[in-house]
Amino acid sequence: MNDEELLRYSRQIMLPEIEVEGQERMLNSQVLIVGLGGLGCPVAMYLAAAGVGHLVLADFDQVDLSNLQRQIAHTTARVGINKVDSANATIEALNPEVQVTCISTKLSSEVLRGEVEQADVVVDCTDNFTIRFEINEHCVATETPLVSGAAIRLEGQLLVYDPRIESAPCYRCLYDTAEEGALNCAENGVAAPVVGVIGTLQATEAIKLIVGFGESLAGYLLVFDAKYMDWKKLRLKKNPKCPTCGTGSP
Repeated sequence: MNDEELLRYSRQIMLPEIEVEGQERMLNSQVLIVGLGGLGCPVAMYLAAAGVGHLVLADFDQVDLSNLQRQIAHTTARVGINKVDSANATIEALNPEVQVTCISTKLSSEVLRGEVEQADVVVDCTDNFTIRFEINEHCVATETPLVSGAAIRLEGQLLVYDPRIESAPCYRCLYDTAEEGALNCAENGVAAPVVGVIGTLQATEAIKLIVGFGESLAGYLLVFDAKYMDWKKLRLKKNPKCPTCGTGSP
């Protein structure tokens, strides 16, 4: 690292869990962020600020006025442009040393698989269960760590899949079918800070996976209830019949 980087990341480097070695791991890492909405915005901003060297941003949607209540990487002036380009502009202003790759088209399964394979960590910030299942499937197949978050109304949840832990369940172990959790913000609403809370935690878990300190949420489901400011950490067991990671799965 050069002197400017040492100064920029000094408050992290002084942490015994990170130090210079951990910061260098971040600088040399690549993270795929799928979805640049309410969750993806804080994830991208915090990972860029923390010094993750290469961020791959994937989202085929454009900024809409209704997004601005919670999607903090976008601005009123950017309504109508691609979300990945808007997020890229915010990252450039925040930390121009971060390399950013923008994917503004809908990813085919083959292209998504390739992006997952190249990433050190994948952060799922989507609100579509079909896509969530596909991302999870590729992460399991390529043994790529996955940080998956969700937020709706006044509630949020967080799950980590870490292939280095043999008994760790995947996202599909939690939801057998997409219909079980098919809710979205457009139909059900969401409080702005709730997505910020979950997105910030996703960024934290991604950094922990990259640097290799502490204990990840692998094997647990973290549930947040903003109405009563209540947290629950629930143990999640690997489903032996899971179609993605269970015994007999492809």
